[in-house]
Amino acid sequence: MEGQRSSSFGLNDINTSDVTVCLRNSKGRPELFYLHSSILKENSKFFADKLSDPNCGASIDIHCLDCNYEHHVDLLRRLYFSKESLLESWNSVHSALGVLQVASEFNCRQITDSCIQYLEAVPWEDKEEELILKVVSKLGPEAMPILARVQPVDVSGTKNVFLSAIRFATSVVSPSPPFGDELRTSAQEQVEYMLGDDDEEIPLVIADEEVKSESKKGLANICSLFDKELSCLLSQTYEEATEKRVMQSLLDLGWICNILSKMDLMKEFVDQWIDFSNRVIGVMEDKVLKSSMWGLKLKIVELTGKVLDAVGYGNVIIPSARRVELVKTWLPYIRKMKPVLDSIGNEETGYPFKMDEDLCQNIEGAIVALLSALPSNDQAEILADWMNGEQVKYPDLSEAFEIWCYRTKSAKRRLVEGLDRVGKATVSL
Repeated sequence: MEGQRSSSFGLNDINTSDVTVCLRNSKGRPELFYLHSSILKENSKFFADKLSDPNCGASIDIHCLDCNYEHHVDLLRRLYFSKESLLESWNSVHSALGVLQVASEFNCRQITDSCIQYLEAVPWEDKEEELILKVVSKLGPEAMPILARVQPVDVSGTKNVFLSAIRFATSVVSPSPPFGDELRTSAQEQVEYMLGDDDEEIPLVIADEEVKSESKKGLANICSLFDKELSCLLSQTYEEATEKRVMQSLLDLGWICNILSKMDLMKEFVDQWIDFSNRVIGVMEDKVLKSSMWGLKLKIVELTGKVLDAVGYGNVIIPSARRVELVKTWLPYIRKMKPVLDSIGNEETGYPFKMDEDLCQNIEGAIVALLSALPSNDQAEILADWMNGEQVKYPDLSEAFEIWCYRTKSAKRRLVEGLDRVGKATVSL
């Protein structure tokens, strides 16, 4: 038999066999296997103990389940393999894992070691990994080497992987063919996955100054590329490839916006976006793009909505002058863009670039919250422009207007009361 020991006998060699093993399945049906006591004693402590029992005789009964019956048969066959041929004989994770469980039960040291060595070295599929984790955890310390690849890494290892992924995900140099941008997209997905994990080491990693610095560099890289691609929109005749590149760089900006918000670095993105705002709007409102690139324009509104949300609800703290700049820059653009997109959507069935209800409500709520926290004179100027505009319907700032009116009256009342108290104090003197 191929792979067996270089001996004059093997499994089921009836002429030389001195021991029978009777395997019984769950239905009690027996199957006899003819073996040799010398082989059993050498390779299995379980069989050695059985054969040393004077009451055992030359027959051993083993009960097994239907699900692992074949693994029992496989174990008996492999008892005759040499150490070298045993390791080469495995051909699947399923069979090695099944035999491992039986070998551990029967204390077959050589077969157990061979299974462990094989399972530790070969790749696993997802379903196989789940089964391995379940099985190996019950086998004790000797099987733990199998799980080396899925053990948690230390903070230093996690940090190094995270840094490498950030650098790759924010690289402005396209990877070499044939992979294209797929590798960068994969790196972005893995960074998101790591930040979404509940691993207790991740907060330590993202608090590291080197990680923060690398993330800020990544933001600068993506912004630089976005600025470069914007210039291309106006400096050459329209090409679909140009629009795709701009959209991709805008998607990268959206990605890093989400990443930085999870790393408590959203202020870095907000500052960059405010600095970019006039340039972005200038390009989008240029006559060359006046009636095109609606998908790009919608994506810009969506990204601006995230910035307004972060500032409006106090997640990012910036000076009032910057908050005023943010509102004054983007409020007019959003007010003009929404009716345009709505109008096209009403004319074209299935038009994909309308501002949906959730986006509209989120932007409106953020602007109201942001506006209500500005100095009263800035509020008055913005509200006056809003009421004088042609498109008063969106966003609805009536709540902010009511708050401003109430505060203004209260402020006047407090001023009058304060003057009265000062006057009375002067007379009493």
